[in-house]
Amino acid sequence: MRILAIDTALDACSVCIATDASDDLLAHESMILGRGHAEALLPMIERVVARVDGGFEAIDRVAVTVGPGSYTGLRVGLSAARAIGLAAAIPVVGVTTLSALLAPLLALGGAGLIVAAIDARHGAVYLQAMSMADGIVVPPSLMPLEEAAALLDGQVTLVGSGAPALAALLKARGLDVHLAGTGASDIAWVASLGMLADPAQALARPLYLRGPDAQPQDHARLARR
Repeated sequence: MRILAIDTALDACSVCIATDASDDLLAHESMILGRGHAEALLPMIERVVARVDGGFEAIDRVAVTVGPGSYTGLRVGLSAARAIGLAAAIPVVGVTTLSALLAPLLALGGAGLIVAAIDARHGAVYLQAMSMADGIVVPPSLMPLEEAAALLDGQVTLVGSGAPALAALLKARGLDVHLAGTGASDIAWVASLGMLADPAQALARPLYLRGPDAQPQDHARLARR
């Protein structure tokens, strides 16, 4: 299987093409943008696909991060993935941002809790916690930092942009805390999870976990004539 993976959920804009015949990526490109994913993504996809023999016709599946993350970034990635899937008549699968962060740590088979925490601003985090023994301990959730810290105990390995703030609270409680990374997920893991996903279950639909920050300004509506 040859898969095109797309990640625009957070600050990074990343694209790769991978195959189940090798651990090495066939082509990839990534940049940290913060904003501007809409302008950067399609040219990036074109450049990455151009480096692989067969181009779009050689791709069997598309994987895309579905969140949690930026509303704008998610819409950009999902729109591109769906368009490619429709044009090429191939499946499009969704991979959660939290799963992509957790995957490399779970692959190492570490002890204790493995936790992905993404900064959701306003003193909150998007959180998912797993362990090798118990599987999912905390499902994908949005919660205040203090509430997240109260759910975790024992040996904890943290990853993601919300990890430093959460680690500080856990260390204050005397927990054994290891900070594994604070950056974006590796696009190679998005591809790997996308290969394993069932297209009937891992749908390419946004996982927002909360409503938009912007609210309609009812008081500013113009009167109808």
